[in-house]
Amino acid sequence: MGKLLFTIITISLFLFPIAATANPTQNEPSTEEEAPSYAQWGRIAMQATKERYPEAAIIDYLHIGAITRDGITTEKFKLWLRGKEKEFGVYIDIRYNKETEEMIDITFQETDR
Repeated sequence: MGKLLFTIITISLFLFPIAATANPTQNEPSTEEEAPSYAQWGRIAMQATKERYPEAAIIDYLHIGAITRDGITTEKFKLWLRGKEKEFGVYIDIRYNKETEEMIDITFQETDR
């Protein structure tokens, strides 16, 4: 039993450093991460929400997704806000021309969920 345990430990010590250095950059964060395609619209959603609800703090942010139809894209977000008396959610839809990236409109819908 002792000899078997010694062999297993010896093999483990030999193999572990090899496995650990097989790809040394695998776990390193990328320095050139690209911003997601919706990032600019997310900034607009947050800024417009701050303007519409100046007394509330944005405490959470979610990009729900995007829908494109006939050259018009709608980016969908949900922000969670903390006001003086309550917390609430706001769904924000930003419609824009996909080709020119010109914003068409922005809508807000409050929710308690």
